[in-house]
Amino acid sequence: MDIPVKVDRRAEAEILPFYRPHGGEVALFEQAYRNQLPVLIKGPTGCGKTRFVRYMAARLGRPLYTVSCHDDLSAADLVGRHLIGDGNTFWSDGPLTRAVREGAICYLDEVVEARKDTTVVLHPLTDDRRILPIERTGEQLDAPPEFMLVVSYNPGYQNLLKGMKPSTRQRFIALRFDFPAPELEVSVLQGEAGVDTLLAKRLVALANNLRALKDHDLEEAASTRLLVYAATLMKSGMEPLEACRAALVEPLIDDAETAAALMDVIDASFGR
Repeated sequence: MDIPVKVDRRAEAEILPFYRPHGGEVALFEQAYRNQLPVLIKGPTGCGKTRFVRYMAARLGRPLYTVSCHDDLSAADLVGRHLIGDGNTFWSDGPLTRAVREGAICYLDEVVEARKDTTVVLHPLTDDRRILPIERTGEQLDAPPEFMLVVSYNPGYQNLLKGMKPSTRQRFIALRFDFPAPELEVSVLQGEAGVDTLLAKRLVALANNLRALKDHDLEEAASTRLLVYAATLMKSGMEPLEACRAALVEPLIDDAETAAALMDVIDASFGR
């Protein structure tokens, strides 16, 4: 089975993705890297977790393997498997194994979505052993100092069936992410979408009004990612109400009545 794996080698060229630090997360990540500690990042959808990992990989000059975890992702998908080609059987490394061999950063996005057997292969990499046993080949890889394991998840989706066991969480140092403070989020919109300060401030104020509705009318809050989308559409010439409908309403809600109520909130900010 093919799994969605992104291999980002721009890090080796030191091309830094756009990112605005929230606090001390950059220094903490660097300390974790230097001390060979695994990192857990938790926070809501679209708050910058993946962008942060890409930024840190580039800052540290390491290649990055990103795996988007899902219900069918198994330990074999991460470690590797035997394949058949040209009448022969050969071993194919999975993304976790490749990252260990190369001394790369391996990022498992939304790790709680993966099958439970994946934790079996993560545990020996997240304690003082830092090894990856490959049972199917009898090989045991010692992780080099440059290898780093990073995982993330959204605590808002946690439940009894899809939570991370305490015994696994306690193998990581953890970072809690949230949406940026208003002035920082304004700078993100300016940097990402190129909009002026006034428009960025109006969008951020609108987002905070919509976020106040989370757990009342909305299951998920309006993310910084969606704000960037809305700003990008407006920058390209789309009418503000339609840009907000496409980026801030329809992705968040299916119910037509609630969508109309959200458009009323948006109209109060961007109406003619």
